[in-house]
Amino acid sequence: MKKIHILYLTLLTLIGITFLSCEESDNLGSTPIQVTKIYLEDHESSVPDRPVEFARLGQMIRIEGSGFLGMKKVFINGYDTYFNVAYVTDNSMLISIHRNTPVVDAEEEVRNTIQLVKEGTDITYTFTIMAASPTITRLSNTLPQPGDLVTAYGENLHETSKVTLPGGVEVTNIVSDEEGEWFTFTMPDGVTASGSLFSEGANGKAATPAYFNFTEGILLDWDGNGEGGAWSWSEGGSMIGIQDSDDQQSDLVSDPLNSGRGNCVPLIPERILNGANGGVVAGKARATEVWTAGTDNPMDDWSRMYAYIPETTPLNEVAFQFDIYVPDPWSNTGQIQVVLYNNFNFTGVGSDDDGQRTAFYIPYIQDGVMVPYQTEGWETVTIPFSEFGYYANMLEDDEATPPTFKNVVEDRLAATYQNFGMGIVNTDFTYQDVEVISTLFNQEIYVDNWRVVPVKTVTVSDYDDEE
Repeated sequence: MKKIHILYLTLLTLIGITFLSCEESDNLGSTPIQVTKIYLEDHESSVPDRPVEFARLGQMIRIEGSGFLGMKKVFINGYDTYFNVAYVTDNSMLISIHRNTPVVDAEEEVRNTIQLVKEGTDITYTFTIMAASPTITRLSNTLPQPGDLVTAYGENLHETSKVTLPGGVEVTNIVSDEEGEWFTFTMPDGVTASGSLFSEGANGKAATPAYFNFTEGILLDWDGNGEGGAWSWSEGGSMIGIQDSDDQQSDLVSDPLNSGRGNCVPLIPERILNGANGGVVAGKARATEVWTAGTDNPMDDWSRMYAYIPETTPLNEVAFQFDIYVPDPWSNTGQIQVVLYNNFNFTGVGSDDDGQRTAFYIPYIQDGVMVPYQTEGWETVTIPFSEFGYYANMLEDDEATPPTFKNVVEDRLAATYQNFGMGIVNTDFTYQDVEVISTLFNQEIYVDNWRVVPVKTVTVSDYDDEE
């Protein structure tokens, strides 16, 4: 009887606890919910618990208020969002905004809302939800002429409404991609300053490196800025003539698009395109070449750029840029070789030139796939100096001191012939595991505005105290 009595008392106790738990749960479910403030939780920030008016996908927030115990569901922009009850008190709860939460495509009635739901009550709190920070990864043209259409490519560029150019020039005639992958604008008149381009849209601000309109780094534009060099010109030779004289013909042409650029260089001149072979024959190394003036010319002493690009700049933060226009699809044959100074044979990828102070531009091979390349207008090509073979090898060597812009400048100054150059090679080669067997190369390719530019990434903080 004693054992039965003890068991009975134990059951009564358990039943009492159960009734108390149910009663407590019922009370919690009907307790009103109040939200007073939302904080961003970021341990890497200078303000790790910051009151905010918006938050981004993937970020953790702390909701402050009252009546949070007993919380059953949280919907952010209508998305059923998981939370750990261990991080819920009556006055505060932690929750991460899931990366799958809809933003611009959220239903209008739930966009920019957080709904907190309990058993007997709920509340909807207005709070701005943004995608991850927008980024601009590339501009179609960093040195556009007034009237040119410029396209910015990147991520989370939804609803871009304003672009600010260097010098504070604002542009609002913008077309924005619904997927947030690009926006376009027309280059206005009167932009003389250089620097970063800034955009503003639904997900905040983004910026480019300080290479927009960067004329300070011009090497050669064939219109009076910089000086070209040519020698041993002949009707069928590789040397591209850049001036009229008794013994040298100019191969330069006026901008075929009449965009206001003046002169430019056809990398395969008309005399070769219209010659006996109708272009560059298969297997031809050093098919064409074009150069700056070289040794003893002040423009070829790149230390003059230290005022804009410090000598300590890592090589992935400084690049060679040029503009290119390819009116017809280019594929299957040919490559552009760029050389830091005049000491190479223009024999292309896989030759002795490869891995030296050289770089190669083969735009019709992308991620191991051959894709015909064509431009609708002038586009900018950017080749960081970290991608020139010699420096790329140094960066892969854990025991080597990482090269800086000073290394590039001093390597050029130490060269016997300091001409910076570019040319066409039409040999067989393998690039990104794609084998190219050369054929007749009769492509029109125009280049302009050789320049050295800064390409350091510019991060725009959401908060003024972290700019």
